[in-house]
Amino acid sequence: MRLVQIAQRAEDLERATRCYALLLGAEPRATYDPPGLVFFDLDGVRLMLERGAPPALLYLSVADVAAELERLRAAGLPVRSEPHVIFRHTDDTLGPAGTAEWQAAVEDSEGNLVVLVEQRPE
Repeated sequence: MRLVQIAQRAEDLERATRCYALLLGAEPRATYDPPGLVFFDLDGVRLMLERGAPPALLYLSVADVAAELERLRAAGLPVRSEPHVIFRHTDDTLGPAGTAEWQAAVEDSEGNLVVLVEQRPE
């Protein structure tokens, strides 16, 4: 079994589309309005922005959490959490052994939290 799609709440579809294009560094794959759906491709998993969907907490893998956070801060996204280590992987259960998992969080245009995750070798 594999994850196919995540739905994320978007009260203002156009505003959310601009925000996620900035967050993901990619334009949407498809827009259907009506009924109010925008699709992005996350490495084979669809991210669907949908009017009326419940909020989801998204965790996005990034190469450099500090640099990505500064890019998003400069673009005006509110920062909710500065980069910090949340876990050190001593085995491969949840991430590569010998790495520290760094996270930071921003708020999207719709008030949803998006967490940036970096696996950094120690």
